[in-house]
Amino acid sequence: MELDGRRKDGFFRRRIARPIVELLRQGVTPEKMALSLALGVALGVFPVLGTTTALCALAAFIWRLNLPAIQIVNYFVYPLQIVLLIPFFRLGENLFGAPHLPLSVAQILAMVHASFWVATRFLWTTVWHAAVVWCLIAPIFVVLAYVILLSFFRRMVRRTLQESGTN
Repeated sequence: MELDGRRKDGFFRRRIARPIVELLRQGVTPEKMALSLALGVALGVFPVLGTTTALCALAAFIWRLNLPAIQIVNYFVYPLQIVLLIPFFRLGENLFGAPHLPLSVAQILAMVHASFWVATRFLWTTVWHAAVVWCLIAPIFVVLAYVILLSFFRRMVRRTLQESGTN
């Protein structure tokens, strides 16, 4: 569809690609942008609900990354965090040889009703184990994502510079 002779951009281009290009034009380096996005995804799927915003802000502060970029990615991957909770729980159970935690609502409620402290201990252990698995997987993911994104952003900057040089 065209509006005023221009093509209407899709969601991805409007909400992700265009803001990234604008940040690159404003002087954010491809290296910082790639690291912001790679860490945003990795930290955004950390298997402890309610912690990712603070983790992303801390990473942005420590490595002087683009805070809006890392937080936007963090918010976009929230559904992925939910989807990956159970796999992280299961991998943690397998890694530590922990008993399988029943995760249906009825089973969790029954555990809490029977013994609040036992239920709390089981949930804490499962989340802790999942966090350890995340700590093993996340660095590998960050390195791979960084290398891929860096290549992409460098090409994007070159293309943008070439286009602006010909206009």
